Amino acid sequence: MAKKKQIELTIEEKLQNALVPKEEQPYKIPSNWCWSYWKYCGKFIAGNGFKNIYQGFTQYDIPYYKVGSLKFCDEGNYLIDETNTINEEIRTKLKAVKIPVNSIIFAKIGEAIKLNRRCLNKIECCIDNNLMAFISEKYFYKYIFYWTKSLNFYELTNATTVPALRKTDLENIPIPLPPLNEQQRIVNRIESLFAKLDRAKELIENTLAQFEQNKMAILHKTFTGELTAKWRKENNIDLSSWEKIKLGKVLLPMQTKKPTGQFFRYIDIDAIDNKRQIVKAPKLILTEKAPSRASRGVETGNILFSMVRPYLKNIAQIDSDLSDCIASTGFYVCRCKPELNSRFLYYLFIFDKTIDYLMQFMKGDNSPSIRKDDLLNMKIDLPTIEEQQEIVNILDNLLAKYNKIKNLEQQLEKIELLKKAILAKAFRGELGTNNPDEESAENLLKEILAEK
Repeated sequence: MAKKKQIELTIEEKLQNALVPKEEQPYKIPSNWCWSYWKYCGKFIAGNGFKNIYQGFTQYDIPYYKVGSLKFCDEGNYLIDETNTINEEIRTKLKAVKIPVNSIIFAKIGEAIKLNRRCLNKIECCIDNNLMAFISEKYFYKYIFYWTKSLNFYELTNATTVPALRKTDLENIPIPLPPLNEQQRIVNRIESLFAKLDRAKELIENTLAQFEQNKMAILHKTFTGELTAKWRKENNIDLSSWEKIKLGKVLLPMQTKKPTGQFFRYIDIDAIDNKRQIVKAPKLILTEKAPSRASRGVETGNILFSMVRPYLKNIAQIDSDLSDCIASTGFYVCRCKPELNSRFLYYLFIFDKTIDYLMQFMKGDNSPSIRKDDLLNMKIDLPTIEEQQEIVNILDNLLAKYNKIKNLEQQLEKIELLKKAILAKAFRGELGTNNPDEESAENLLKEILAEK
């Protein structure tokens, strides 16, 4: 039986297929832009398997990038990971496809998709089978790159045990396409604005880093006795008044508390802001759906100390507003005896030397944690209760000033939100760069379709 001859579409017919119907367009764009589908902007290339025997070589000319490589990009968003390289002979054996320069590389499988990382490549490279690359054709690759940064790829993953991106789903994402010159102007505007925000971000991060150094220096002076040397002299006592004692000797046993009522407030292991050492917000949970780990009773003044990695720095003091909560068994809830000031213990826990000491007791493969006995057997240098109170008074006053600086962390969050807002405006034609007299982007799309 003879095959039916495939009907050749006209350019106008191809154009209609390539344009997103008006009723399906996500939002309004300038009149000389057009909505098309990502597949008409270039092509996708999936990565190849990377056998272990060829990994770890750094002396060859062709970089071979893995998912972990996406963590290593320079200021221009170009990959700089040199962990794995291959030569042409190895590439042939692996049947690995060469990825052209200035391709957009991203994760296509696993939880790495959730990180939403995108990178470009400065030189031809290969990628493993957990990555995918997009090669822009005719369109300005940086315009496509920044547009992808406005997308959340994780929302496109299939609902299976291992999240994955399908090429067909990516191909059919609508993309707003300006004329080519406007693409360049948009990128220039984005990079100019981002550069200013990045400079502000760098200044804030340097200030915060200096704050952390100063705080740890103060805490070092605290727990070596230097901070209150003058106070001891005035009160005619010396450092010999400090007693080396196991932490467990000055703590009361933890309390078990069962959820009651229809709902209860629950402090889970991830409910702590470990930069500010506060409880962000307890979860409101139906009592009938209470997790088995919700059984630690808390009272005003108790210190929550996380025993589980990666939450080891999740430390907080319970205030009166939280005293009705129930905490996770992932915390050791420290209830202090009269001879231990709970605020003094809080400062001891946030001291990096304390964390470093406890890290050596981490045990377990799947969920490493500190055993209760190792925490309770930790020896501490304990001043008199009067000196503890003096220490707390000094630290509260000193660190209250620094807490104003810590509010700069909120500015970092605002910077990231500003970047998202800039990208949103960019792809709506709202950055003030569009020239309505330029020919329509449809003409560029026609050129591409004519070549296919």
